[in-house]
Amino acid sequence: MRILVIEDEERVATLIKKGLEELGFAVTIAGEGAIGRQLATGGLFDLVITDVMLPDINGVEVCRAIRRELPDLPIILLTALGTTDDKVGGFDAGANDYLVKPFDFRELYVRIRELLKRVPPGGARHKKTILRAADLEMNLETRIVRRDSKDINLTPKEFRLLEYMMNNQGRVLSRAEIAQQVWETAFDTGTNFIDVYINYLRKKIDKGHAVKLIQTRPGIGFIFKELA
Repeated sequence: MRILVIEDEERVATLIKKGLEELGFAVTIAGEGAIGRQLATGGLFDLVITDVMLPDINGVEVCRAIRRELPDLPIILLTALGTTDDKVGGFDAGANDYLVKPFDFRELYVRIRELLKRVPPGGARHKKTILRAADLEMNLETRIVRRDSKDINLTPKEFRLLEYMMNNQGRVLSRAEIAQQVWETAFDTGTNFIDVYINYLRKKIDKGHAVKLIQTRPGIGFIFKELA
């Protein structure tokens, strides 16, 4: 089971991550609401835990945005605000549960365990079948990719690379991460195969379009986002 934790307090995030990983969960941390929202709506997680007081976007708004995209994804709100009005606001935004800080990790685990009983194996119910960015559409079931209503032919590896980048829109992806997640191998700095495949994708999805979707961050990696 994969859990996303959206929490800007490093101590709290580390505590949750360590505890859940010891119980066998795969945990991803996002320190900002915008990044957490993007990751969550990518459909790769079985449950989301989000703080309310985040540095950029209020966690309640993050919850509301996730719920619009994924109606059944379990969401737990964490907050120091424990009034009835705060809880009602969280539940109205689509949260499944609400835990007030400071909390006992054992209680958090019980809440997670109960919510995950509703999740099918692999979390398939929460995964998107169609990914979109600008006028690009990717259907994960039919494996058809279109931009401006025109079909784009991709090799299996190009398809997997594009899928990973679209599921992580707005986040800088290092070559090492791409190699691990798409090729399931360690990145060899003496090779340029990642750049080669990125260029293949650019020619197929960006060439001839005013809005470019794949950008390079020199010395860091690549980012998938709309850029005129």
